Amino acid sequence: MSGRFKIIRENYPALLQRFLGSGDEVINKGVFNDNSDLLVRRLDKDVLQLHPDLVLINIGGNDCNFRWDQVSLLPEEEHVPIVPLSRYLANIKILIEKISSSGAVPVVLSLLPLDPARYYQSLMKRYSHSIGHWISCCGGIEHWHGMYNRALKDLVRKMGVPVLDIRTAFKQKGNFSKLINEDGLHPSAEGYRALAEIVSAGIPELRVMVEMHA
Repeated sequence: MSGRFKIIRENYPALLQRFLGSGDEVINKGVFNDNSDLLVRRLDKDVLQLHPDLVLINIGGNDCNFRWDQVSLLPEEEHVPIVPLSRYLANIKILIEKISSSGAVPVVLSLLPLDPARYYQSLMKRYSHSIGHWISCCGGIEHWHGMYNRALKDLVRKMGVPVLDIRTAFKQKGNFSKLINEDGLHPSAEGYRALAEIVSAGIPELRVMVEMHA
């Protein structure tokens, strides 16, 4: 359906595995529509029980989004992100500490950039145009997205945790409009390849950290 996200088989973990070869095993534990609340709950069962050496944490885009069905019904009311910023940061801290305690090295990925124009176009197809009024009064999603990303980077810097700034690198990968899906949020097939290239380029340095941590 036009305007809706299409599942791409060649996603970035699959491509990352291809780039890294058989020397490393990439296990994809990402879940569609996930947020940090949900990730904290499933971390032990889905991730830590596998005893990984390194865990890439890529979460936050859904946290700073809104329940647009509620916004469209009540555009004059105050609305907060699905996971408020303070709780999001607390969740990230929990994830980092639990992964570290398990013996693995946590690596935080910054939030990918988005295309707000495309995103709003997809929203308008699903919800009332009344959300435009709320957005104009409270700031667009790029405002919230940037706020969460800056707070995330500040937190991991203070905690001394490795971070991959995929946001900046992704913007430098070429024609941005071709790297983002028509929904304005998720990478296109070309975008997934760019993301896998960015992450794979950082793996050699991260391997050193794993060896030091062992």
